[in-house]
Amino acid sequence: MKAMVLAAGLGTRLRPLTNDRPKALVEVCRRTLLEITLTRLRDFGIQDVIINVHHYADMVIDRMKAASNFGMHIEFSREDVLLDTGGGLKKAAWFLSGSGKASVDEQEPFILHNVDVISSIDFQRMVEVHRQSSALATLAVQERKTSRYLLFNDQLQLCGRRLVKEDKTEIVRPSENISDMAFAGIHVISPRIFPLLTEEGIFSIIPAYLRLAAQGEKIQAFRANEYYWRDLGKPENIQQAERDIKANMIR
Repeated sequence: MKAMVLAAGLGTRLRPLTNDRPKALVEVCRRTLLEITLTRLRDFGIQDVIINVHHYADMVIDRMKAASNFGMHIEFSREDVLLDTGGGLKKAAWFLSGSGKASVDEQEPFILHNVDVISSIDFQRMVEVHRQSSALATLAVQERKTSRYLLFNDQLQLCGRRLVKEDKTEIVRPSENISDMAFAGIHVISPRIFPLLTEEGIFSIIPAYLRLAAQGEKIQAFRANEYYWRDLGKPENIQQAERDIKANMIR
């Protein structure tokens, strides 16, 4: 099984910590966000990872080389222009689609993980749920406050989104009962998504998911309320994560 770590962003919310380094190399308890993410993936059994890079790209690559890639097979996807989550994923299709004689439907799913989140979400359980349901993509979600909600029906199928600041709700699959859920930045995705990503250039993966859900594809939720999770996109969140680690809330 393979994984992709989204690490190309400018980390503007983390300034001044990202004034002289990429967000992937911001530290929590003396470990970089990238190390924390890669260690979690390696502990799950993943050895093959691609990391997209842009802001201070060479710094990330040099740090990984100095750490011997943490004993993993690491590839880098350089983005001269930031491609956003969907564009970055599509650019890495050559690595994530696999190889050999297996058809797209038979290939292993892969994990897509934001570098700026930390969690104890059970990858094994999430992958099992994904496989059992034959979903195109499975998204870790939680019941918590956010400015951007994903909407799911009683079968945990994606049916829309709600943008709080814009006071905008978009429904792509009508349903009587809809639940607002906050996305955790962790996906399990089938490689068969790549031929379906008709978007080009710079694009976010969420609108692509909404388009595919409207076309009948199964984009499902994985409820992750029971797990620790924190967004590390702001300096104060880094500080809170350090307190959480010291309190043994997460290792």
